Amino acid sequence: MKNIELVNSVKHKNTRVITRKDEALGDGVMLTNTFPMEFHFIQAHYPILFQKSKENDGYNAVALFGFEEGENLFLSERGWDASYIPLMMQRHPFLIGFQRNPAGSEAEKNRVMHINMDSPRVSEIEGERLFLEQGGNSEYLEYMASLLETIHVWNEQGKGFDKVLLEHNLLEPVTFDITLTTGRQAQLLGFYTINQDVLNKLSGDVLGKLNEQGYLLPIYMAVASIANMNKLIKLKSQREAE
Repeated sequence: MKNIELVNSVKHKNTRVITRKDEALGDGVMLTNTFPMEFHFIQAHYPILFQKSKENDGYNAVALFGFEEGENLFLSERGWDASYIPLMMQRHPFLIGFQRNPAGSEAEKNRVMHINMDSPRVSEIEGERLFLEQGGNSEYLEYMASLLETIHVWNEQGKGFDKVLLEHNLLEPVTFDITLTTGRQAQLLGFYTINQDVLNKLSGDVLGKLNEQGYLLPIYMAVASIANMNKLIKLKSQREAE
């Protein structure tokens, strides 16, 4: 079980967070969740795919970093080789928590900031301080609080996106046949993507409704992002050649 603690200035007075990107620090992952409102940034670098949720009957949007479990082709000795890092990767080791408001009703809860003390990023020797020596939040902690707030807002705005896609039959299973420059062939299975044939046949009324919901642009961003599969194949070929 993870050692999750509510961030506070007394207990975490000397706590620091290592911010460099490294496989040993938890960045060696194949993918991460993303949100429709983030697609504009994601599609410039990563393929956006959809994966069946393990928690419910829905589908999660993910940014793909590699073709195998634990493989992040954007990691190198220089760090993370892309100008945009998905928010769900930037947030570590912090999490959004909820705390009942003692002055409010049973249903009212405040968002609070938690930290995973078991994360390899947590240190008392190196990294960014959470709190200033003279007291008060560090700029780093303020930035991470803002980042978590953005994640919360984008997650709330994106709720129902997958249901809309299913309502209009816009998701289809996809198999990627991959041929590396070394000649090795492989397949990527278990994902879904936007069905462009169905998308192209949607009526003007449906497209207008999707636009009003704020979902039309993310749909086209997801379609455009698939071109980044060629980038991943190139990165994978370079790794294998090395």
